[in-house]
Amino acid sequence: MAATGLVNRIYDAAATIDFGRKGFATRGKAEEGRLSYERGITEALLAFKDAQSTADPETIILAEYTFISQELPFCDKTDTDSLSSLTQAIQSFDDAFLALEIVEDSTLYQAAEKTYPHNTKNREKGFPKDSYHIACNAHRTRIRNILRSPGIDPIEKALLKQRFANLATAQKGYIEKQKKALGEK
Repeated sequence: MAATGLVNRIYDAAATIDFGRKGFATRGKAEEGRLSYERGITEALLAFKDAQSTADPETIILAEYTFISQELPFCDKTDTDSLSSLTQAIQSFDDAFLALEIVEDSTLYQAAEKTYPHNTKNREKGFPKDSYHIACNAHRTRIRNILRSPGIDPIEKALLKQRFANLATAQKGYIEKQKKALGEK
């Protein structure tokens, strides 16, 4: 799957979802809004499933990063909690992309691994809980909290569950990269 195509699909889906949500609140546009919202959710769900099918940790977080980057400008300026949460998520994923670069270089990653404590609190399945794992874990918590909110549309809940599952897949793929970088079988 080409990253550019995935990013475009996610971008379009997020814009379609936003257009639909705004339509809900506009008298005479509710039906058009609902259709746009559902189309956007469906497009996003398919794109996230495609990203997950790659099992590639970079592709999966690129999809998530693109989606939350699109949600940020759609937030109302007075919604400081959402703005803060999404900004934090973007910053965490920025750091995760850096970890992806380092894990590709065995020599660098082996040296970096020595800087992480070896207690279980600082490990993920025995490997360093670096910025990649921290970003995924934090974002899974963010999504889990959204899923706990009452009244979420079932189709949006399905999208949230897919995004949640993607992060677990991304971490599995990342652990494989850590194993390879550290010379473990």
